[in-house]
Amino acid sequence: MQRRTALAALAAILLAFAPPARAQAPVTIVTAFGAGSAADIVARLLAAEFQPILGVPVVVTNVTGAAGTIATNQVVRGRADGQTVLFSPIGPIAIQPNFMRNAGYTAADLTPICMVNRAPLIMMTPQNSGLRTIADVVARARAGHFAYGTTGVGTTPHLSMVMFARAAGVQMEHITYRGPADVMIAFARGDVLVMNDHPSSIRANNLHAIATLAAERFPDFPGTPTFREQGFDLTMHIWHGLFAPRGTPEAAIQRFEAACAQAVRSEAMRVGHERIQTPIVHLGARDFAAVVAQDIDRMKRIIDENNLRQAE
Repeated sequence: MQRRTALAALAAILLAFAPPARAQAPVTIVTAFGAGSAADIVARLLAAEFQPILGVPVVVTNVTGAAGTIATNQVVRGRADGQTVLFSPIGPIAIQPNFMRNAGYTAADLTPICMVNRAPLIMMTPQNSGLRTIADVVARARAGHFAYGTTGVGTTPHLSMVMFARAAGVQMEHITYRGPADVMIAFARGDVLVMNDHPSSIRANNLHAIATLAAERFPDFPGTPTFREQGFDLTMHIWHGLFAPRGTPEAAIQRFEAACAQAVRSEAMRVGHERIQTPIVHLGARDFAAVVAQDIDRMKRIIDENNLRQAE
């Protein structure tokens, strides 16, 4: 009895002088675009879902500029320890490494974890612009100076506008902005008249949807015709997905992949995606990697065929 008491006392003394248990480090989700963008909105929805699933704090960091390559480079060059992931649209992954002379990375430097959503780009304009159809846009561009805005050179909005301008045989000036909010300011000033972008900007900013870059009409905008219906066989989609730096332990990848699969089924994610008019389209790591590879090939072909590499 005395021996057990002595051992218990010794254990208590050792416990008192032991270093405190190390708290798990928070997870950081880096987004490639600024506040109010679809990437930012969905990243914050994911962070809120991930926190109880992963059991650690999850924070979102916005790193803007250079069409998403600054954020991507930051993640690629960071520690592959499972504490930092990138939430990105298609552009920085499938376009910029093909478009830029030196993006600083390739898609091989990242490991796909999951796709969260996918939606077509839509050509949009302020309500008071007087532009209602593709024919209106073409006529205005042929009448004189015409400018469109995007969130970066070599992004899907930029490539889609270049493809459209060439197909229509018109000249349009390209003006870049750091994020959708800055384009809205430019719209209000009349600096630019149209933008091809994610559907989330339309209702949030009371814009007019001119045409959808999809093979069929987008269910959230049933009254908006496709580019094909208006004489231009053009399509362009944007997805958002989660990536980790190459070399991240497989256990960490699987942990995030499982968390993602659980998060997309939540009511908060459903409501949040309805608010930004974006369908949830979930793919796990293997299927998402296949989509990324296909889109890299398609975007490279578009860039090469249109001689767009670091050109406009």
